[in-house]
Amino acid sequence: MEIFFEGIVLRPWSISDATQLALIADNKNIADNLRDGFPFPYSLNDAKNWLNIILPENSPPRFFAITVDKWLVGSIGIVSKTDIYRKNFEIGYFLSEEYWGKGIATKAIKAATSYAFKDFDIVRGYAEPFSDNTGSRKALEKAGFTLEATLKRNVIKNGIIKDSCIYSVLKEDF
Repeated sequence: MEIFFEGIVLRPWSISDATQLALIADNKNIADNLRDGFPFPYSLNDAKNWLNIILPENSPPRFFAITVDKWLVGSIGIVSKTDIYRKNFEIGYFLSEEYWGKGIATKAIKAATSYAFKDFDIVRGYAEPFSDNTGSRKALEKAGFTLEATLKRNVIKNGIIKDSCIYSVLKEDF
């Protein structure tokens, strides 16, 4: 299953993507804006391990390679929540640095959010970028997400305590 949207394609991951994934993900500027589970340096082994974790459970797909002209440029995932949060999904993503500022993240967020609302029993989507990640925050806003809260001194990354933000969108507002 592929999602075509305004010049980009979201497609399910394949183990054959490991080499290209490792090449684009091995970037400190990317890792600095993601949770600690995303390593730096990012090796081929890291890529294979992550793909081997998500691939068996990726049906229906919730984790997608972001492609432009059939070239892998990033990743986006929809993580369904459980228990009392079961009508929510969290969206997470990254792009190869050479594709930053070109509107690709916004398109990928719109496409994945539309898919989540259409295909899953979900009423709310959200993302939690670090407050200093202005590129991600702008992409979420352009995709229709609204700043819901700034969580003061909520996270620690690279030994620095910083704020994070909650951006959300409701199905009926999307």
